[in-house]
Amino acid sequence: MIRSITCAFILLFTSIAPDAGASYGYYVGKNLTADGSVLLGGTGEEPSSHWLEIVPRQTHAADATITVGATASASLPARLIDIPQVRETFRYITMNYTSYAGFPAPITNGGLNEHQVAIRDIWSPSRDELVAMTPRDQTGPNYSDLARIALERAQTAREAVEIIGALIDEFGYTTYGGNSHLIADANEGWVVLEFAGGQGLWVAERLGANDVRVSYPGYIGDVPADYLSRDDWMGSPNLIDFAIEQGWYDPGSAQPFNVDRVYGLGGIMRHPGTKYVSPQMLEEEFRAMAPVTPRAMMAMVRDPRIADDHAGYGQVAQLRNDLPHPDLGLLWVAPTGSVTAPFLPWWIGTQEVPAEYGQHRYLTEGSGPSFINPDFQLREATEFAGRVFKRLMYYTCARPDELLDRVQGTLRAFEDNIRSALPHIERAAALAYAAGEPAAAQTLLTRESHSRAAEALSIGRDLVAGIGTEVRLRHGVPPAPNAGAINDGGTAVSCLVGADPDRLPADRAAYR
Repeated sequence: MIRSITCAFILLFTSIAPDAGASYGYYVGKNLTADGSVLLGGTGEEPSSHWLEIVPRQTHAADATITVGATASASLPARLIDIPQVRETFRYITMNYTSYAGFPAPITNGGLNEHQVAIRDIWSPSRDELVAMTPRDQTGPNYSDLARIALERAQTAREAVEIIGALIDEFGYTTYGGNSHLIADANEGWVVLEFAGGQGLWVAERLGANDVRVSYPGYIGDVPADYLSRDDWMGSPNLIDFAIEQGWYDPGSAQPFNVDRVYGLGGIMRHPGTKYVSPQMLEEEFRAMAPVTPRAMMAMVRDPRIADDHAGYGQVAQLRNDLPHPDLGLLWVAPTGSVTAPFLPWWIGTQEVPAEYGQHRYLTEGSGPSFINPDFQLREATEFAGRVFKRLMYYTCARPDELLDRVQGTLRAFEDNIRSALPHIERAAALAYAAGEPAAAQTLLTRESHSRAAEALSIGRDLVAGIGTEVRLRHGVPPAPNAGAINDGGTAVSCLVGADPDRLPADRAAYR
């Protein structure tokens, strides 16, 4: 089969996508899921090393500060500033990375904290005039700072939005051109848009139990005039007034204030969107498959219409109201693009990350011109899971018509086996917590996460070895067309095969 990606899509995407990719997020409310949990899935799209990190709860000095923002080397130049840290920050799981121009590492797109607040960071481009008026010495938290600080401080999704808004209101916002966050807890979700321009513009819309939201990019439509007095909306006080001052919105017209048309790309962000399938189409697919399971969410996150080489990892948070202990909060994470990588379970109570899933030099910013820090030599000596499954992606996506179904079928079988064991693991851990033995419960959760991670790495090695041999014998590996062009980028490596964007893949079982 010949890969089918239209030229029109490529031109649209490359003309408006930010330098380092885009990121996407999916929200499904609890009335539309099989077990009554809220599901939040997605990925970050950056050309960078990604590694798993479990950040412990911490206590900070009364005068502690944190550095936020970006530097003069950012695409929209900025200055770093220090802002106060709170006395205590919460435990959370995240995927960190190192490379985004002018944004100091480590950078994050979100994750899951001990209060089951899950966050996804997703691009959301602002209109050209806002980008142009952004001050060259802009200050304030950047997208990563906002996600990390909200994970550290929020006990609910609503509180996370309030924290993000208060930070922007007090300290400003450092932007690369516009952004959004998709936030959820076990009861509800919120989508937050932060705009370029240096005007402190932001808006947030509540997502309820019957809602579905796909952000690619993040979008919000009509905003009610009384948004500041409603419990399902939040935003900066100047959200509508500034647009009126600029002549971008006429309050006397019959048109409602549509934030996508006024501050975004003119009304295209929900449909047709900016990639092969639009957010509207994917939202319709989620509704059609309700009740949605975690398995279905994983299948959508790894769908080759969206997941490609740009996807640095995959995440699915299953946010549940019936947890017997906060440590049983669960984040499924694929170590690189989930189109050919398995989702692994990481509980909040997991005490450490295996070295193979932690930071390595592969694609880490600054590794090319420098030798390794000797303190990291034993970590670097371990096999890097991200690199193993990235190799599998490159083999598979070179011949997706022959290999993709086989690889994804293997991954789904592995994940199904994990899911079948989860109730027993969590029941045993809950009994240990109830008996006043948290250390025993945490040891159990850590052992189980590590065991599954080791099994996944073994499966990845076997797939790379077997498929690599098959590809070499059947097709060979051609010489590099131009050794100097290996970092030129271009169209992403993709496993898309004969795709029809109006139809779900033939294997509907993958979405159940």
